[in-house]
Amino acid sequence: MSNRMMNILIPVISVLLGLIAGAIIMLISGYNPIAGYLALWNGAFGQTFYIGETIRLATPYIFTGLAIAFAFRTGLFNIGAEGQLIVGWIAAVWVGLAFDLPKIIHLPLAIIVAAIAGAVWGFVPGFLKARLRVHEVIVTIMMNYIALYISNYLIRNVLSKQQDTTPHIHKSASLASPFFQKITDYSTMHNGIYLAIIAAIVMWFIIDKTTLGFELKAVGYNQNASEYAGMNVNRNIILSMVISGAFAGLGGAMEGLGNFGYAYLQSSFSGIGFDGIAVALLGGNTALGVVIAAVLFGALKIGALNMPVETGVPNELVDIVISLIIFFVASSYIIKWGIQRFKKEVK
Repeated sequence: MSNRMMNILIPVISVLLGLIAGAIIMLISGYNPIAGYLALWNGAFGQTFYIGETIRLATPYIFTGLAIAFAFRTGLFNIGAEGQLIVGWIAAVWVGLAFDLPKIIHLPLAIIVAAIAGAVWGFVPGFLKARLRVHEVIVTIMMNYIALYISNYLIRNVLSKQQDTTPHIHKSASLASPFFQKITDYSTMHNGIYLAIIAAIVMWFIIDKTTLGFELKAVGYNQNASEYAGMNVNRNIILSMVISGAFAGLGGAMEGLGNFGYAYLQSSFSGIGFDGIAVALLGGNTALGVVIAAVLFGALKIGALNMPVETGVPNELVDIVISLIIFFVASSYIIKWGIQRFKKEVK
């Protein structure tokens, strides 16, 4: 069996095993798993409103998943997508509030500034990794908390004058889509989905079709060999984290300009950046895989809200299912062994 087919089978089998394990937990807890999963499906795809909400939630997941996947493909582990998303969110809202420009200028400006903010937040761990060989996992984790507390300070003291939320951004900076609202029964789906798809294409093109992508992957595989071949290792490490951070920053723009239209005090992390790790893993760190995995996660999260209403199944069960799916993806060698064992028995 080819590696490509194996890379497709492992996520699919992981999802099936996660759903089966979730069904067993429901049975043990006294719930009907068939009714539970039907409620989950109806809550995610049963009405056009739910479909819109699923796609809306999948949009920032695509960006954070791309951020993590891009870093993975270049040999880096970016745990800082959450912080990069937060600074992108704040930056986008700041531009949306500070200027009153034509939409054709204002909206792109807000999106670009969000990407730059995320890129700057990715530059710091990238620079420390390249120059001082400080592990990026440690730095990105710390940068998450710095982003959280700085954003809360800016909201209370700069953007909102001692309020818990900022004012709404100007309409000229909004990603809201009357068209999507109309066809999805006034869900919060917005135009950010177009940008998410474009971002996935951009990642695929950079990684698989450019010399830059080849160099970034080469440095990730073997820094010594890359340096011997004449590649600038330090520059590529920094550039990889900058691009990864820009993707996550754009995810923040989706929240600030699309979903909410404002920023608010956060007592804890949104979780979108951390869920991006799971999205990237399930998507096999490929652009297309990330898009599919993001839609799956969006469906699970949105559909879970309907489970207690229709069947009484706690929606926390979906978090267990997601955790089990990631467990099976992380234990891919067991699945590979099982597939190979099955093939031998069939022969």
